[in-house]
Amino acid sequence: MSSIMDSVNQRTQLVGQNRLELLLFRLNGKQRFGINVFKVREVLQCPPLTQIPKLNSLVRGVAHIRGQTISIIDLSMATGGSKIENLEAGFIIIAEYNRSVQGFLVGSVERIINTNWDAIMPPPQGTGKASYLTAVTEVENELIEILDVEKILNEISPLNTDISQEVADTFDVTSSEGKIIFIADDSSVARNQVKKALTALGLQIEVAKNGLEALNMLRDLAKETGDVTDKVGVLVSDIEMPEMDGYTLTAEIKNDPELHRLHVVLHTSLSGVFNQAMVKKVGADDFIAKFHPDELASAVEKWLGTELKAK
Repeated sequence: MSSIMDSVNQRTQLVGQNRLELLLFRLNGKQRFGINVFKVREVLQCPPLTQIPKLNSLVRGVAHIRGQTISIIDLSMATGGSKIENLEAGFIIIAEYNRSVQGFLVGSVERIINTNWDAIMPPPQGTGKASYLTAVTEVENELIEILDVEKILNEISPLNTDISQEVADTFDVTSSEGKIIFIADDSSVARNQVKKALTALGLQIEVAKNGLEALNMLRDLAKETGDVTDKVGVLVSDIEMPEMDGYTLTAEIKNDPELHRLHVVLHTSLSGVFNQAMVKKVGADDFIAKFHPDELASAVEKWLGTELKAK
């Protein structure tokens, strides 16, 4: 199974082409799910798990893997299903999200598929706020569900979204000039985290649920003024998003005469496999790994100030 994660270097060539690879897996039933391969460090047969008192009920235990102790989350239970009973037949997907490493217990792992982000669609309307879906796609006439892992992790161990008093006291609100800070992220949890942190600083926030929606909204704003920076101070964008990823969104912005002056900060949970060369390739101004409210605030303040000096 370890061979499934080989050729990582080849995968990096997909970045900036609006393409991705999904690792397909099942939980307890026939439904197939997908996770972006860029999030995955390793896939292995479920090792013996050690029970630790007072663990969250969704954590089946901890495993000692390559010198590191990793919490193992039952992904079926975490999404409202029954627990995976046969641990010996199960698999662990070791993934990195938001600066930490987790293990996800799944029933079986299938294969990796190569697809386009424009084939990854937002969840169907009516799924509701309680849904754990962040996107869906179709493979071999079967619906593949992509889970909102950030929502799952936040329910197990909520992240602190509060700006420190030190940063709040020194943040220069005047640099915003009443402009919008634009947020693009497909995870409702991530959008709310960013919105809560920046709103506390007195900033006005506008959100989009994916890259294509963000691009269309920004172009509509630019039509009103001719230069989107008259209304928008900074764009904070996720990288993994349905229909159009953050790399492609950034490239489109930088190649658009009415948008190219807009500063783009890529804000992503892809902290373990982030490729600096790709950020430069698409013209992003900055990168920060999710989620540290002080770092987010500092990046926004930095590029707001830079935008003003450029005038």
